[in-house]
Amino acid sequence: MSEITVTGSALGNSLQDLLMCEAIEPGSEPSYAVCKTIYETHVLGAKLVDTPIDLAQSQPREISIRSGPEERLRQAFQDEWKELGADKVIKNVARLARIYGVASVGLLTEGTPSDRALELKGLPEAKMAFNVWDPLNTAGSLVLNQNPNALDFQKHRGVSVQGTAYHRSRTVTMLNEDPIYIGYTTSAFGYVGRSVYQRSLFPLKSFIQSMMTDDLITLKAGVLIAKVEKTGSIIDNAMIAMTGQKRGVVQEAQTGNVISITTDEEIESLNLQNLDGAYGMARKNLLDNIATAAGMPAKLLNSETFAEGFGEGTEDSKAVAQFIDRLRVWMDPLYDFFDRICMYRAWNPEFYKTIQADFPKEYGKVGYTKAFYDWKNAFVANWPNLLKEPDSELAKLDDVKLKAVIAAYEVLAPNLDPENKAKAAEWLCDQFNNLKLLVSAPLVLDFDAMAEYEPPTPEKAQEPPKPFSSSDSARRLDEAVSRLPDRRARARA
Repeated sequence: MSEITVTGSALGNSLQDLLMCEAIEPGSEPSYAVCKTIYETHVLGAKLVDTPIDLAQSQPREISIRSGPEERLRQAFQDEWKELGADKVIKNVARLARIYGVASVGLLTEGTPSDRALELKGLPEAKMAFNVWDPLNTAGSLVLNQNPNALDFQKHRGVSVQGTAYHRSRTVTMLNEDPIYIGYTTSAFGYVGRSVYQRSLFPLKSFIQSMMTDDLITLKAGVLIAKVEKTGSIIDNAMIAMTGQKRGVVQEAQTGNVISITTDEEIESLNLQNLDGAYGMARKNLLDNIATAAGMPAKLLNSETFAEGFGEGTEDSKAVAQFIDRLRVWMDPLYDFFDRICMYRAWNPEFYKTIQADFPKEYGKVGYTKAFYDWKNAFVANWPNLLKEPDSELAKLDDVKLKAVIAAYEVLAPNLDPENKAKAAEWLCDQFNNLKLLVSAPLVLDFDAMAEYEPPTPEKAQEPPKPFSSSDSARRLDEAVSRLPDRRARARA
């Protein structure tokens, strides 16, 4: 192992000391310190952990609150979400869980003991903060019970940080993978999940060798070989000087220079062509092995471009989208925790007073608690599809939706009273205005006036004339002729 020395003292680094040692073999488990070093210094350490999380959070969730003034409620929720920095905290918890195998987040409120249940109604006025803890912070409290007959078998009872206990309502603990019975995780100090580096430790070590090979190839790629004429068995000082002068000319030559050599001499670069096949295959296999060990598609790790772009729905992009969808499901407990906190802070009593002032008819006589729980129960947050369809395909889908909505309204409207007809029209407008690719301007109607409108009573319709018939016309002509005064008149007729 090479070392850099300064004034006789050896200078190493933690990554080299850990991953270049012979003790790491297939099946070796990383410790807390090894996981920390890999994330901080290994070229693939952060990519294994952060890339999937970044992709999962690359699109904002689609939030809808069907009960109430949706746009006002959504905007207040999103503003509070940004104020809390929820996305950043969630990413940090997920990151630490993937690095070590377990991580926790806790909510601290000023003036309230941490072991007391969280008072959600007091959150709008509370001064609070979120703390994210790795396994070293919570060591001893997240070991998990291994008694198969216990109620808390492989379930954590609560988080304790340096002797300070936290109520379960204040914390969320994330495990990377599920615990295995009596399967101790060294990096997490307990029988919990596993680090994303646990199965990939050995190929991560081998990847360091590929980096050293890259460095060696870079150093040797610029070597020039000068094949000079043999000077004989006895070389005197003059011949040595002449040969050195030729090497110096070759070394200093660059674009635009001209050098001369004899016809028997030759200058060429070092031949590294034979490295491409074996070394290229070995490096690709290392990346595939690391990705397989981490349970993620290799495309996310080797930085290769997708064959037809990420939005074309190819098999590669579908595999990545499925992996990200599973990761989003894994992160749902964190989002549920922050959603609940954000609702109580965003839709507080002061905010509700503005809603009552702006919508007196709907909320003038409705209490805050009832309105809040109506909004909370109607809250829905969905992740958009990672595979985006082209606008042309989305427009076709919107067209099918619009036809279905119109058909439903045409069936219902004739049998509805004016009030329900106005509600059906309001639903129709909401659906119509959501079709952004088909509609450039929103459709706005006065639904209150529609509910009170009484159409005028139509007049009695006259009996429509009988359909035209040639036989009827001939018969009427004969009757008219028979009423003429004489035969001559009939003849003239």
